[in-house]
Amino acid sequence: MSKAGKNERAEAVPPRLVIGISGASGVIYGIRLLDACKDLGIESHLVVSKAAQLTIGLEADVPLKAVLAKADAHYAPGDVGASIASGSFPVLGMAVVPCSIRSMSEIATGVTASLLTRAADVTLKERRRLVLAVRETPLHLGHLRTMTALTEMGAIILPPVPAFYVSPHSLEDLVDHFVGRILDCFGYNWAPAKRWNPVSSNTRKAKDDI
Repeated sequence: MSKAGKNERAEAVPPRLVIGISGASGVIYGIRLLDACKDLGIESHLVVSKAAQLTIGLEADVPLKAVLAKADAHYAPGDVGASIASGSFPVLGMAVVPCSIRSMSEIATGVTASLLTRAADVTLKERRRLVLAVRETPLHLGHLRTMTALTEMGAIILPPVPAFYVSPHSLEDLVDHFVGRILDCFGYNWAPAKRWNPVSSNTRKAKDDI
């Protein structure tokens, strides 16, 4: 090894998560995930699809500009030359929250038409964790078969299903719980997300029986 090589030190790579927000309803989950990443010290790389930009305008109480500002880096949906489109860019993985049926289908086929689906395809080919919060109901057989195919490829299908066992007092409680479940997939524990507690549950039941 050369003298220069001995003196070289590998640059520490911060934990990074790619977050995709597609056009399905439920953009609040993706927005809140950005807040959670900041709390946990995870570097967030955001891409918002064109359809999601419209949905943010309809559903969110913050403008698109403010959503983008929550991320450490954000990219235009058509910027297929962005860093997150390459497997050489080290990341923990990617979460598409929410994930529309169109985005899911593009990812499953590998025929990607945007940076969001390209980044997800890269995540799969690099054998990294890909979480898809598919937001649609009811589901027909084609949807279910596509989810099966993605699961066989290594993706995690995580629909945004509310958990009432945490005794939510607000919509925010439900959102935070689901965001916590997403972060569980990447090995992170986010404090605002309440968890199943059989002790407190049994205590409530005992009181109800009195």
